Amino acid sequence: MLQIANLTYRLGARMLFDSASAVLPERARIGFVGRNGAGKTTLFRLIADEISPESGTITLPRHARLGRVEQEAPGGPQSLVDFVLDADLERAALLREAETATDALRIADIQTRLADIGAHAAPSRAAEILAGLGFDHEAQQRPLSEFSGGWRMRVALAAVLFAQPDLLLLDEPTNYLDLEGTLWLVDYLGRYPATIIVISHDRDLLDAVADHILHLDQAKLTIWRGNYTSFERQRREQMAIQAKHIKKQDERRKHLQAFVDRFRAQATKARQAQSRLKMLEKMEPLSATVEQDVLPFDFPSPAKPLSPPIVVMEGVSAGYDGRTVLSRLNLSISNDDRIGLLGANGNGKSTFAKLVANRLDPMKGEIRRSSRLDVGFFAQHQIDDLDPSGTAYSHVAALMRDSTQAQIRGRCARIGFPGGKADTRITELSGGEKARLLMGLATFGGPHLLIMDEPTNHLDIDSRAALIEAINEYEGAIILVSHDRYLLEACADRLWLVDRGTVSTFDGDMDDYVRYVLSKARGEDAKMPEQEKRDALDAKRDAPRSRKDAQPLKKRIEAAEQKMRKFEDLLQRIDTILAAPDTFARDHAKAAELARQRSELKDALAATEEEWLTLSAELETAQA
Repeated sequence: MLQIANLTYRLGARMLFDSASAVLPERARIGFVGRNGAGKTTLFRLIADEISPESGTITLPRHARLGRVEQEAPGGPQSLVDFVLDADLERAALLREAETATDALRIADIQTRLADIGAHAAPSRAAEILAGLGFDHEAQQRPLSEFSGGWRMRVALAAVLFAQPDLLLLDEPTNYLDLEGTLWLVDYLGRYPATIIVISHDRDLLDAVADHILHLDQAKLTIWRGNYTSFERQRREQMAIQAKHIKKQDERRKHLQAFVDRFRAQATKARQAQSRLKMLEKMEPLSATVEQDVLPFDFPSPAKPLSPPIVVMEGVSAGYDGRTVLSRLNLSISNDDRIGLLGANGNGKSTFAKLVANRLDPMKGEIRRSSRLDVGFFAQHQIDDLDPSGTAYSHVAALMRDSTQAQIRGRCARIGFPGGKADTRITELSGGEKARLLMGLATFGGPHLLIMDEPTNHLDIDSRAALIEAINEYEGAIILVSHDRYLLEACADRLWLVDRGTVSTFDGDMDDYVRYVLSKARGEDAKMPEQEKRDALDAKRDAPRSRKDAQPLKKRIEAAEQKMRKFEDLLQRIDTILAAPDTFARDHAKAAELARQRSELKDALAATEEEWLTLSAELETAQA
């Protein structure tokens, strides 16, 4: 086990650890949480013996191998798979020695040890890890130098996972991953055979992987059993109990003080008053857990909503320099859509986002947009576009040229930069603060459509919760690209998949998508949810009709299927009418009524599909 005893460490004038202690169980999977800047990465450096504490000790088990992803991305001519294989230092050393060894006994020892550590199966294991993180067989053979920094950080993560250290330290491992890589990593860490400590602001990862939570707060460490949701519940209960105890202690103090004040001057009661005064002096005040407030995000909704659809694509293809990235795009976006965009990095999610935002012209086909459509666009790479010598005030002032200083400062406060914070130079802002500023600038005018590409990077868990609240209160349409499953589940009501050179509706929820991604990663026959439904329907139709009590259920299922086909046909007809460029010009009232009917039909179709699933489950039980 890992023992931290009376650890004290300062960073400049700031106390990060003040006599902090914790005992971390062996083979535990520990989520390490705390506000940004609290000192989580510093603790990793202390554990790795990169820096020394002012006082206190950190004790690791003897001969424990520690693994951690280095801050600098690897590079050079070495292939990806060879770099990962070299991470197992013992295997690499034994293989080198085997090439030159001449003593028969030593050769036998080397081969025995290689067999014991599974050295000959190592290439396939390395390839499996690289594939899970998004590298196909061809990419695994290419040199590191051909990849960008983000992709090379994935290789560094693969190398650490392959080495299987006794203590694995992971600092925000999903920052360089897409959703597919994140889902694979969550599944892998859930089966990891040794101790893990992972710093993460991804609630889904912490809930799926962690069996303990290490909390850093007010320079103290506390270990809690359970995942993040369990930790949050336990901590709320503890805070409620603390509040009650503090209230009782305050009442007790007032009672004792009242007795002292009343009887201190009376000779007969002086001794009793003095006794109570000593009790007051010995009564140590209970300290309440201090919750730091998180500034809310504020995304103004469009002042004048547009009639749906606001974007229609027909036979669209898009790409760069004559190379097609996406094709066969036949999609429409309504004015209140909440779309989660799925798909591995490199499949074309950013291309699609730029296409929708009118930042990329189509190579083929037609895109029709509402004439007054205003699109807000947020992407992490835009942080580099901020003026490093500027401030939040200067960036907001550039958008409010005719406004007073008070109005500009009021808007700065609204997007999370109150008072003097608005005058802080961009270079001195944290990653989360820069992201907050960018979101405020992207949504400044209340756009009709907001596109957000990885908005949760650099945000802690509480800030992510504030972001979710702001997105759900925003009344325009939104397209989300994120590796944060919790965000997608909380905000998206439609899922689109970017895969195989096109964008299509994903007919399922995030659980279905997790199964789909993990099946592909394991080399299994991965089926889309709609195919699974068709297979299930075919199986139901082909099943023998053996029991009389199944007949009524079958009739109800057939009726539900007829209703589903009818609703789908009506929806298709309405979409065809609404997609016509002159529909709203000819009869605006009729078009609005059709849009309302479309919304009702979608709800009715969803309810019927749910009924079909329930009836199918009942039929399966009846025939079992």
